[in-house]
Amino acid sequence: MRMHCAEERLSASLPWRWSDARGTMNRSKTIVNKGSFGNLKQREQRNIIRFKCVLTNTILDVLRQRPGWVEVKDEGEWDFYWCDTSWLRENFGYTYMDEHVRICHFRNHYEVARSQGKGIFLFRRLKDIMEWRKDGSRADDSKDEATVESYVVQRYIENPYLIGGRKFDLRVYVLVTSYIPLKAWLYRDGFARFSNTRFSLTSIDDNFIHLTNVAVQKTAPDYDPEKGCKWLLQQLRLYLTAKHGTEAIETLFRDMDNIFIKSLQSVQNVIINDKHCFELYGYDILIDKNLKPWLLEVNASPSLIASSQEDYELKCRLLQDTVNVVDMEGRLTGKEKQVGGFDLMWNDGPVYSEDLDFEGGINLTANTHLGCLNDREKQLWHLLKPFTTQKKQQ
Repeated sequence: MRMHCAEERLSASLPWRWSDARGTMNRSKTIVNKGSFGNLKQREQRNIIRFKCVLTNTILDVLRQRPGWVEVKDEGEWDFYWCDTSWLRENFGYTYMDEHVRICHFRNHYEVARSQGKGIFLFRRLKDIMEWRKDGSRADDSKDEATVESYVVQRYIENPYLIGGRKFDLRVYVLVTSYIPLKAWLYRDGFARFSNTRFSLTSIDDNFIHLTNVAVQKTAPDYDPEKGCKWLLQQLRLYLTAKHGTEAIETLFRDMDNIFIKSLQSVQNVIINDKHCFELYGYDILIDKNLKPWLLEVNASPSLIASSQEDYELKCRLLQDTVNVVDMEGRLTGKEKQVGGFDLMWNDGPVYSEDLDFEGGINLTANTHLGCLNDREKQLWHLLKPFTTQKKQQ
């Protein structure tokens, strides 16, 4: 069994109150900042976006490099805020936001645990859980912290799909700009995170075998920082297609699409929708040897720290496209199905795209292209289909 505390999960237990106040404030006094763009019709004329950011990693680099965006600090007025959940808890319900203002979390989002593989343990017997709770030595990194009373228990997937004898999982990004109605975008790029040690069930205490988190793998004695432990999703999809054929892999990725939608629908009536909010989720998906995808967790604040130059470039593209979808500048019409690497996969119902089939006809298919960079590459998948299918039959 796997004791699993998620990084930051979809949740809805934070109390809230409706308020119409924007700007800097405390619990005893509300300070209303009128801002310079109170009318939604003025969005098209907005040339300067004032932003605040609590992080000092990739997202801050992206915001600072964005033309027309100006960083404000301390108590300055802002239009866009990449905040943390502590600010959300303390201020959201007391903050008056103008029509155009955007913030990176929904109001009842909150963090329930830590990231980077911390707090995850494997057990063979259920009774071992009680022994673990009594024995603080199993959690060296939490000896000095308060006892955790809530746990998430998952059955360990014993038959993971292996490449080179190593286990991996996928990190996929989904952007939600509204829950009522549900509007969700799927990012084409992502990566597969590999373990640094060949898979085996003989030792369940070896984190280098079972946990694919980069924070864990980079501490392995034989870890090579030049090679890293990631593949881009494009690399993974090419590998799987060459080995199993286009049809099987298209089915696999459709099953993953279903996971994204069903998981969001499961909390749609719980998350407090707010037009000022958006959320960038990091989905962790495991594939077993039968090409079945399993949802491991949904991270509401996925790591934006880059582990390599390639990783930095991917996350820069991701965050640039995220800000493009949020559209502080008012450039979009609202009818777009694709913005940068994001494809609109759900807009109060499934979204379809017109695809060119091998014979030149038009098919309506789900508007999701995970692992495909662009339309030309997507068409190449269809051109490859007869050859990969023939190879599989042989």
